[in-house]
Amino acid sequence: MDVVIGQLFTGLSLGSILLLAALGLSLTFGQMGVINMAHGEFIMAGCYTTYVVQKFISSAGVSLVVSLLIGFLVGGLLGAALEMGLIRWMYDRPLDTLLVTFGVGLVLQQLARDIFGAPAKNVVAPEWLSGGVTILGAVVPKSRIFILVLAVAAVITLATVMKTTPMGRRIRAVVQNRGLAETSGVSSRFTDISTFFIGSGLAGVAGVALTLIGSTSPTIGQSYLIDAFLVVVIGGLGQIKGTVIAAFALGLLNSYIEYSTTASIAKVIVFVVIVIFLQVRPQGLFTVRTRSLA
Repeated sequence: MDVVIGQLFTGLSLGSILLLAALGLSLTFGQMGVINMAHGEFIMAGCYTTYVVQKFISSAGVSLVVSLLIGFLVGGLLGAALEMGLIRWMYDRPLDTLLVTFGVGLVLQQLARDIFGAPAKNVVAPEWLSGGVTILGAVVPKSRIFILVLAVAAVITLATVMKTTPMGRRIRAVVQNRGLAETSGVSSRFTDISTFFIGSGLAGVAGVALTLIGSTSPTIGQSYLIDAFLVVVIGGLGQIKGTVIAAFALGLLNSYIEYSTTASIAKVIVFVVIVIFLQVRPQGLFTVRTRSLA
């Protein structure tokens, strides 16, 4: 029984990490239709932000809280700069955005190597996140529980912003019908920048969380980028609830399969399951319902 519980929390932990990485993509890719291959580097920027902040703030607990705020800001500013500098000219050319953002990602990786060096950097976790908690006989690391809580908080915050705030309503209006939104007085340019700021800021938060479970390197974001894209596609483009379900489903599936086999075989099996699922339901778990007959 303790093994089952242990793998359950391992899967939930992995799912929460995938969820944090995919939440930003649910906006920039799922709702805006932009294939941002630099999203992984925004995650990496959040990791290095935590490393830098801890150099100035000796208290690991305080530095973690500050890093979450600054990481969101750093990731958001990078995303806004990318949108204003390049993406704004390519909204109707998705393949061009893929190639351009892939190049931007490589530049950011090299910039990180030049500034911080190629060797991995470690961040000290707060004392209150060290050790584990015993739940039904299974020992669950406190850091993993914190990431799970952080992911849930991020989902609730994003859903609240999208449904109840003027900014969220503007984003949804532009996504559903850009032309009609503009004739109604909604600034699509401001909305596009805001969307990229929020989506990329969430990637920065994901990077801060990743420092609690591993070291930081210039390529850390690439380790989660493809899985994050898969989560968004499986959940349904632009569907936050689908992203949540898909992230935890993939995390749990990978956890239990890996326990019985190996990490490599688990990756292959999970990928095959994803391919089969998308053959049966290519639109993902949820789709946007409209009144259009097209």
